[in-house]
Amino acid sequence: MSDKVLVCGSVAFDTIAVFEGHFKEHILADNIQSLSVSFFVPTMRKEYGGCAGNIAYNLRLLGGNPLPVGTVGADAADYLSYLQDLGIDTSLIRVIPDLYTPQCFITTDLDNNQIASFHPGAMMVSAENDLTGHPAAWGIVAPDAKDGMFAHARRLHAQGIPFVFDLGQAMPLFSGDDLNEMLTLAQILTANDYEASIVAQRTGRSMSEIAQSLQAVVVTRGSEGATLYTGGETIDIAPVKAEFVVDPTGCGDAHRAGLLYGLTQRWSLVDACRLANVMGSFKIGSRGPQNHRPSRADISAALNQHYGLNLLG
Repeated sequence: MSDKVLVCGSVAFDTIAVFEGHFKEHILADNIQSLSVSFFVPTMRKEYGGCAGNIAYNLRLLGGNPLPVGTVGADAADYLSYLQDLGIDTSLIRVIPDLYTPQCFITTDLDNNQIASFHPGAMMVSAENDLTGHPAAWGIVAPDAKDGMFAHARRLHAQGIPFVFDLGQAMPLFSGDDLNEMLTLAQILTANDYEASIVAQRTGRSMSEIAQSLQAVVVTRGSEGATLYTGGETIDIAPVKAEFVVDPTGCGDAHRAGLLYGLTQRWSLVDACRLANVMGSFKIGSRGPQNHRPSRADISAALNQHYGLNLLG
């Protein structure tokens, strides 16, 4: 059986600058109608990101076999080389020469408030990137352009490849009807607790009701762990206390990777969710979505310490 995972979603750059002051001192309510501000940002870093890139990175840490499906611009040569150096197959990352790679520009102040701008670039033609003919054990449809998410979901469904639907930052794009259609194609829904509340509101169904027509629903709850809805049961997955809490960016993607790895190894859903919690705890300890570097032995030790499970055996 193939252990490949088709990881559909954005492949993007995150440019993060730090303003060593407070936005509230410069963005004044009385002057908001004629806003013109400039922030001096002596600290800046550029990170590899995007949901597909982050999930693929974490799957590779686990020893998995991710096949990211995304669209980038000609400016992504260094990102593609980096993924290839990690042993990740980039053959389904399509380069669109006349567009930029999706990019998020984030300015953060000393209160951790953020002002962000997102340029979708090549992501806007992600639906044209056809994954048909590539067998896999599992897939995931992670945040991307809306038409791309639907195109990937329908192609996975047509090939009989089970997939996880990860709504994430694409939440504003999906109406209740859109969500219901996607849920007829997917096997598993993943969401954080806020996203889950929005899904319930827009569909008129609770997570336990949605889970009745799926293999499972997994709701992450930050430091409180996760909740698994499956087989008519609601199961709380105990959290893993992070050694360091530095940056939550990409924690959801790390969690998805742990879940997917467990699924490809035919673990129980409970154990796959436990591994997912472990991956999230490693990610939150470093800044940026792809700078944590635990070995498989490190991951296995944490998994054994918290849940009595072994990754390596």
